[in-house]
Amino acid sequence: MEAIIFCGIQASGKSTFYREHFFNSHARISLDLLNTRNREDIFLHACLSTHMPFVVDNTNPTRAERQKYITLAQNRKYNIKCYYFQTSLADALSRNNTRNGKALIPALGVKATLRRFETPELFEGFGEIYYVKLENNNYQIQSQPHEI
Repeated sequence: MEAIIFCGIQASGKSTFYREHFFNSHARISLDLLNTRNREDIFLHACLSTHMPFVVDNTNPTRAERQKYITLAQNRKYNIKCYYFQTSLADALSRNNTRNGKALIPALGVKATLRRFETPELFEGFGEIYYVKLENNNYQIQSQPHEI
């Protein structure tokens, strides 16, 4: 059983990465999709109780926000991985500006998430952390951090 927690500001490539790498193998837990924390909790607990692999596709900017998922997954003996989406603010805002409707996040919202962001660390409970960077529409994945 595998629990994957995505971390990264808006428009860093998380949802596209999910579609390209985990769509056929992991359930997607996302506030963009589920709209409320109550629905998210219900779906998360359904995944946990049925031992379904899942990806938490939210920004998860702080350790406190990530800890909820980590603790629940640890209690069910999941292998917990983090994918940290590294991007510059300028690149995220540029990608964000190509969005429409609800998907378009106000620049102030992206900047606020970046200000709160705490870099994920193994001591939080992750078995592995992968560092993901989007370059020329291709994902670069490393198990060690790299500069953005």
